Amino acid sequence: MKREFDFLVIGSGVAGLTFALKAANHGSVAIVTKSELIDTNTALAQGGIAAVVSEPDNFEKHIEDTFIAGGHSSNREVVKIVVEEAPDRIQELIDWGAKFDKNKAGKYDLAREGGHSEKRILHHKDNTGREIQRALVESVKSHKNISIFEKHFSVDLITQHHLGKKVKRTDKDIECFGAYVLNLENEEVDTFLAKNTMIATGGSGNLYQTTTNPIIATGDGVALVYRAKGIVENMEFLQFHPTALFNPAEKPAFLITEALRGYGAILKNPDETEFMQKYDERGCLAPRDIVARAIDNELKVRGNDFVLLDATHLDEEELKANFPNITKKCLSLGIDIAQQPIPVIPAAHYQCGGVKVDLKGESHIKNLYACGEVASTGLHGANRLASNSLSEAVVFSHRAALHAIDKLPYQQLNASIPEWNFKGATHLEEMVLITQNYKEMQMIMSNYVGIVRSNLRLERALNRLQIIYKETDALYQKSILSKKLCELRNLINVGYLIIKSAQDRKESLGLHYNIDYPLIDKN
Repeated sequence: MKREFDFLVIGSGVAGLTFALKAANHGSVAIVTKSELIDTNTALAQGGIAAVVSEPDNFEKHIEDTFIAGGHSSNREVVKIVVEEAPDRIQELIDWGAKFDKNKAGKYDLAREGGHSEKRILHHKDNTGREIQRALVESVKSHKNISIFEKHFSVDLITQHHLGKKVKRTDKDIECFGAYVLNLENEEVDTFLAKNTMIATGGSGNLYQTTTNPIIATGDGVALVYRAKGIVENMEFLQFHPTALFNPAEKPAFLITEALRGYGAILKNPDETEFMQKYDERGCLAPRDIVARAIDNELKVRGNDFVLLDATHLDEEELKANFPNITKKCLSLGIDIAQQPIPVIPAAHYQCGGVKVDLKGESHIKNLYACGEVASTGLHGANRLASNSLSEAVVFSHRAALHAIDKLPYQQLNASIPEWNFKGATHLEEMVLITQNYKEMQMIMSNYVGIVRSNLRLERALNRLQIIYKETDALYQKSILSKKLCELRNLINVGYLIIKSAQDRKESLGLHYNIDYPLIDKN
């Protein structure tokens, strides 16, 4: 079946829904999501959204904090754009119905997180992302120009290749005409034609055994764009959140927000000795790459399974009022956070690299945009500053929408695009091949391409991943499509890109720490 729209949005987090709401005032919009609208990385964001909204904070401080956290590798022009435009974009979220906590004086109750020199994090308790997601979903569902396609999986982007033309990654005239989308309920592949396509699929945390990302975070957008000959960059910079709740039986790992450390919680070893001052003068409020490496080192040196995040010295009533979800989750495991420290470990959390985009959010491929965690705007550099991601998403989705809307009167759909014609045969017993390769891939990435790397580990990871890639590709070629198979295919693509990017960087910088190279200190 062919479907035609002015705008196609793949993904339903804050980036995709913000773009959709703006574009829908000018044309028809399709939102395609492989799960449900509410099931996103955005919805799991606890800490908040960073912006300069009051004194003594100012733009210059936020810009400098972002640049320092990013290992001085961020694009300064992009940092300036995001920091200066974030307050207006956040006001739009408020206008759409998002609510942020205020203090007794009626002003925003701003929090501080690692790497920030001032309190500038707007939040809604400890479930800010879910509150933003709620407001956006309600607005999207009520918009007459938006069509929602839940349980639809985007298999491949449509470019000139599907018209029988060969394209190279270096070509400057590759164009996107939409996407082939698998309906997960009837197993049919539909052709979604669009004048403009937005990739907003989130990250790739499920490459690793322990991640704070939901099970839907399988690198789909990066893989889609890479296979379509788009440009992907900085994939070696994969952020591990320092503090995920230690509970091996649970997937995804429950995130213990950085805001808890900003509130005053202290990292300790199981013998209750503090350790962060050994690694950085900012202690527990150092940027995430530093804290994650510190914890990783403490675990390896001492042979422990976890470290402790101690909030027992804080006011019990205020602590539980500010962090109700963490309180509830820990209580379900028999931990009273006011009386007992929380066992935590680092977990794969955020993809700082991704699809290379310009200042308008457009990729190397014409009429194809990317926004949110899937995109590489230049903001994060070698390490993301806490709570900058939601700010980046709303700023760049706005910029992308303006650019796409401006082009719309001069665009036409490409009616010559053929429908999906790839068919295969499936066997039920082949599911074990998918699940086994999935587990092996996660083990390879976790053991060899984690917080600390080496040239030998990267080489071994590449060799082993190539074997899994060949097996999975052979399975893909002879099988009817399934969500699990497509996700595995995408994750292997992204794993390859991370390894190759890590091998190409002959230095240790930010989130990429290779023991064969000295750590670059650009401060």
